[in-house]
Amino acid sequence: MNRRFLAALTLAVTLLAAISGAAYAAPVKILAFGDSLTAGYGLPEGDGFVPQLQQALEKMGREVTVINGGLSGDTTAGGLSRLDWMLADKPDVVILELGANDMLRGLSPDEARANLDATIQRIKQSGAKLLLAGMLASRNMGTDYQSRFDAIYPDLAKAHGVALYPFFLEGVAARPELNQQDGLHPTRDGVAVIVGNILPHVTKLLDTPES
Repeated sequence: MNRRFLAALTLAVTLLAAISGAAYAAPVKILAFGDSLTAGYGLPEGDGFVPQLQQALEKMGREVTVINGGLSGDTTAGGLSRLDWMLADKPDVVILELGANDMLRGLSPDEARANLDATIQRIKQSGAKLLLAGMLASRNMGTDYQSRFDAIYPDLAKAHGVALYPFFLEGVAARPELNQQDGLHPTRDGVAVIVGNILPHVTKLLDTPES
């Protein structure tokens, strides 16, 4: 009788520990790694991409912590140089949004491609899932530059087998009512459009089993 009681008690304790562990599992860490579009340039605290994405995911019942890894003015080279420091926080998922400043400064698409290629490799090596957020060149950059730059993101996503959100500013670019006076950075409402568009891609990645 004592043995049966002890066995039952051990089983109960084990099950309780498992349930408690699941209930108190750490939130999934999402690193939003990018430039001013990620950082929330020109917006009050709480209105940028990171806090709005956090709120949207929480409303869906997702246990997540979205980390703001945005740095205004950052290029693909700058992002690569600070990547290891950001990955030290061991994110489970990375949203990579870089390249707009390379394009605006007319920097070489080949260099941007090489920097993003190295960045993607390091993120994959860290074990984090990756969503690559694409960018498109301004139409005034010329057809040659435009075609070379625009091809970077789909090419790299295919080469590395990572998820792609083709254009981070989809539904917002060239719409004055959704951008600040500089015409480059979204307003709070513009960010809401971005979050709404990218959210299904983020949740799909969250639900993708570990490879």
